[in-house]
Amino acid sequence: MTVLSGTMVRPYEQPATVRSQVTVPLRFPDGFMATAEVMTFHGLSDGQEHLLLALGEWEQTLLDQGSSGKAPLVRLHSECLTGDVFGSERCDCGPQLREAVEEISAVGGFLLYLRQEGRGIGLYSKLDAYALQDQGMDTYEANLALGRGEDERDYSSAAQMLGALGAGRISLLTNNPDKVGQLAALGINVREQVPTGVHLSEANHRYLSAKRNHTAHTIELPEAMPGDVPASAPASVQVPTHDELLARVDALVPRLRERAEETERIRQVPEATMAELKEAGVFQMLAPKAVGGFGMGLETYVQVVRRLAQGCVSTAWSVGHLVEHVWMLARWPQQAQDEVFANGPAPLAAATGAPPGKAAEVPGGFTISGRWSFASGVMHSEWALLAAQHGGARMQFLVPVAELELLDVWHTAGLRGTGSNDLRAAGLFVPAHRALAWDRLAAADNPGSSIHPDPNIHVPMATFLNMVAPAAALGAAEHALEVFRGLMMVRKVKQTVQLRQADSPLAQARFTQAYGQVATARLHWEEAVRVVSGAYERPPVTFTDEERSRYRLSLGLSGAASAEAVRLILTGSGGSVHRLSHPLQRIQRDVNVLLNHASLTMDPILEQAGRGLLDLGFSIPAEQF
Repeated sequence: MTVLSGTMVRPYEQPATVRSQVTVPLRFPDGFMATAEVMTFHGLSDGQEHLLLALGEWEQTLLDQGSSGKAPLVRLHSECLTGDVFGSERCDCGPQLREAVEEISAVGGFLLYLRQEGRGIGLYSKLDAYALQDQGMDTYEANLALGRGEDERDYSSAAQMLGALGAGRISLLTNNPDKVGQLAALGINVREQVPTGVHLSEANHRYLSAKRNHTAHTIELPEAMPGDVPASAPASVQVPTHDELLARVDALVPRLRERAEETERIRQVPEATMAELKEAGVFQMLAPKAVGGFGMGLETYVQVVRRLAQGCVSTAWSVGHLVEHVWMLARWPQQAQDEVFANGPAPLAAATGAPPGKAAEVPGGFTISGRWSFASGVMHSEWALLAAQHGGARMQFLVPVAELELLDVWHTAGLRGTGSNDLRAAGLFVPAHRALAWDRLAAADNPGSSIHPDPNIHVPMATFLNMVAPAAALGAAEHALEVFRGLMMVRKVKQTVQLRQADSPLAQARFTQAYGQVATARLHWEEAVRVVSGAYERPPVTFTDEERSRYRLSLGLSGAASAEAVRLILTGSGGSVHRLSHPLQRIQRDVNVLLNHASLTMDPILEQAGRGLLDLGFSIPAEQF
């Protein structure tokens, strides 16, 4: 911590003046944009060329900063060439700069960009300190080994800059208590310390730990490096490869088929199946490594859903959404994650926003009311993620299922085993830390992305949400084709001369048509996965209208081809397959219901995809397509 010298001056004892002011539009690599009024100064005590960026409604915050009014939000950001410009992950400076501009722009205030590289020791010395850190020293020990101070930064000029604008009462965006202490000693009234996010990566874990342990930065960190698994950890938490997890799933398929009739009859996934899925680690595949998950990507996830559907479509649907919702929980801020991941890496949650409820702000949080339908997986869930409108904004609320009324209404023709019942609440209180704006949750730059380095947390949410139904439909069609082939090899068709259906040229043609439809469905599905995965490889993850149109169209066409394959198969399989004990009739009913899901409903897909492919622009917000 810096020791204040007796020569430090208060901003009003040695005043600075604004030298120039210029408007600068800002655009960050992830696409975030803001406008700053950049100011330079005369009379700064250290003679450095520090900058002040005035953001948002900064002038109004100066007018409102009386004893009972709001104070401008201020961030003192020390220059970091490696982090701010080159994106180095050895520190958290770049993400903090990006975060600060957004946070300050939203409420009004100032970002002070201070030319104090390497905690004041300069760029070359900082790089020398990095070399010592590679030999085992922490950031403070390395500075001392170079004959420098642990932290040589002096915030006298910062206080002068604030004084020049009349910002004598501020809220300070920082985790560093030294900044608060120095500004207070310099005559700035720090009304409130606002914590910054924890921008953790594998490369900066030791650096952040040193700041927490050595200089009392208010940072909460996992004890292990992100992604580390202790050598002594049980086999159940070892991270499998893509192929290893798929092999575990394939081994479950025969038992899913055996239980498919039971799954439909009890209208939920049997507990025996849930236990086997948990033992295989399926539910933690998208969970971040720091909480004990596997941190896997889209390709593994959709292949798991597809293969589960080859055993039981209802199970694939339920599991696909439960896995997806674990991933959604990892996008929340730290306090909510601490709560939901307290008992393990795969907290199970249902999620629904159809229709959204209503929310009202109250002291300490919100109250929500509504009746939500299609809560897939709720029969096995501890938590529910519920959408509700608050004013003009859509929000999501995290609620224990035990606090909600469960309505047993899922009596359907297909997907009966998903147990997608309704949930109801009236005036239910939800604390503020379990409420989140939908656009923040859905964005690539979500709160969890500053906590977890796993790539899957750093992608827009909508892409995963569209993948379950097409993968389940494809897996169902593949199973139907397998069953049809078995029937053809043994079935004798009435009013024909062949001993078995497979010997009939017409039956051979029908099988070939069904086979071709399944192949078409698979190729469209693989094309959609390829388009989405390609976008993940070029952060920040964004989609052009053409790309979004291509993958949504491919998913829709995949679902349609899967359904056509099942229709051809059922038409050529005889009356006995319509007995409720036969898997083909169940597959047909399940696929028919899948086709009514928004991700496979062709009319709006064709309309919006056509607009996107013709460069006409979508007629709905892109994130809703």
